[in-house]
Amino acid sequence: MTDLFTPYELRGLTLKNRIVMPPMCQYAVETQDGMPNEWHFVHYVSRAVGGTGFLIVEMTGIHPDGRITKNDTGIWSDDHVEAYRKITDSVHASGAKIAVQLGHAGRKAIDAEPPVAPSSIAFDANSKTPQALSKKEIAELIEAYAEGARRAVQAGFDTVEIHGAHGYLIHQFHSPLTNIREDEYGADLALFGEQVVRAVRDVLPADMPLLMRISAKEYVDGGYDEGYALEICRRYKDAGVDMFHVSSGGEGPIGSNGVPNAGTAYQVNLAEYIRSGLQIPVIAVGRLDSYQVAQSIIAEEQAELVAIGRGMLSDPYWALHAEEALGGVQSVPKPYERGIWNRSRL
Repeated sequence: MTDLFTPYELRGLTLKNRIVMPPMCQYAVETQDGMPNEWHFVHYVSRAVGGTGFLIVEMTGIHPDGRITKNDTGIWSDDHVEAYRKITDSVHASGAKIAVQLGHAGRKAIDAEPPVAPSSIAFDANSKTPQALSKKEIAELIEAYAEGARRAVQAGFDTVEIHGAHGYLIHQFHSPLTNIREDEYGADLALFGEQVVRAVRDVLPADMPLLMRISAKEYVDGGYDEGYALEICRRYKDAGVDMFHVSSGGEGPIGSNGVPNAGTAYQVNLAEYIRSGLQIPVIAVGRLDSYQVAQSIIAEEQAELVAIGRGMLSDPYWALHAEEALGGVQSVPKPYERGIWNRSRL
C-alpha cells in the first residue's frame, strides 16, 4: 500500500517520502535586500533533519516591489544565489529535496510605492490603490519570473513552484474580480499565468518538474469556483505545469487561514477535484497536522503529496514523529536516536 513513507518520483525528482513543508512567509529578512539569513537556514535545514522529504521555501520575490513586505526574501539578483546555495546544500546533506516558490504580491505588496496589478483596484479600503501594469511592464515581469527560475537552478534548488494563489499577482490576472483590462490580458484571463509558466519551463532543465500553487476557490461574493479553477489549471498544465499545489482563498478577507471554522483537511476535496479532472499529480494542504489524516489522504489516493504547514511550525520533527506513531521504518539522525523512538530497531 502506498503511504506517507513511500518514495515518490516526478520527472527527475525523487522524494524519500510524501511529506512536504509548504511555503510559509517568515518575515525575517533584516536588511530589506531580500537576502535569506541564519534564521532561514535554521528554519529549513531543521525540517530536513526532522525527516521531511520535500521543502518549499516561502514566497520569494522576483522583483523588490513584488514582496508582501520588505522583510520577505527575494531572488531578483544574482547576489542571492550563494545565500540560497548554503541552504540547499545543507538540506540535501540531510536527505531532503527543496524547491523555491517564485512569486509577486501584486496589489497586496504592502511596502511597494505604488503596488502594481492587472487593474487599478485596491485590495480593500485600507490598501493602496495599485498602478495598472502596462504591456511593457507585464513583459518585464514575465522575464523576471524566468530569471528567478534560472537563479534557483544555479542555487541548487531541485525545482521551483510558481505562486498563482492567495490573491497575489498571477491570481489577480486570472480572477474576474481583479482583472478588468481591455487588452488581450483582459480578454484571456489565463494568458499572463500561461506566459509565466512557459517562460519558467523554458529555463528549467528537462528533467526538473514545475509546480504551481493555485487557489481552487474564492471565498467572496462573485468569486470563482472549482470548475472555473479547473479550466485555468488546464491552461497552466498545457503550458508546462507538472503538479498543482491546491489551496484556496485570497481575493477577499479569507486567505490561507481558511474559511471560518475550517476543519481538518478542508481543502483536500479541492485537490482531489483538480487531480481527477486533469489527471495530474497534486499536493494537498490545509490542516493536515494529524498523522492519521495525512496517511489516509495518500493511502486513499486523494493526492500524491501532503503539505504540513502549521504542524511543522510547531514541530520541526513532524515527519519523524509521524513515522514513530504510524510504525514506519525510520532513518533517525544518529545524534537523535536516544531521543526519538526508532521502531526499526525493535
